[in-house]
Amino acid sequence: MAMFRRSLLALVPLAWAGSAGMALAAPKSFDVPLTGAQQVPPVDTQGSGTAHLTYDPTTRVVTWSITFSKLSSPATMAHFHDGAEGANGPVVIWLSKKGEATTSPIRGKATLTPDQAQQFAAGQWYINLHSKDHPAGELRGQVKPPAS
Repeated sequence: MAMFRRSLLALVPLAWAGSAGMALAAPKSFDVPLTGAQQVPPVDTQGSGTAHLTYDPTTRVVTWSITFSKLSSPATMAHFHDGAEGANGPVVIWLSKKGEATTSPIRGKATLTPDQAQQFAAGQWYINLHSKDHPAGELRGQVKPPAS
């Protein structure tokens, strides 16, 4: 019995270490290019941008820093939208602050719901940057998190 107990005690740290490594996924940082060509329908613009995103699947927190330049007119707002590549969809999360001027860079963070986290990880979201001349969106980029 004593030998069984020692064997069992020796295995507990190994089992804990293995399960802890599986449960905790590291945060991932990636860039999303923003162009008028990705808009649906496409927008002819000199504007461009990049969204620098970091996503932590353990906490479901996404942070962003979005830079842009050369828009056809002042930026008015930016959002995460639910929608596959080539399709438009509803706003999910505001990236800019409602009612405030939208200037580069746009920075923020949000905690996703479990359903939102699944959509985000599956690449079902896009970033849309709206401008005065293009209220439906001037720049767009599909969010494609790197595989785990």
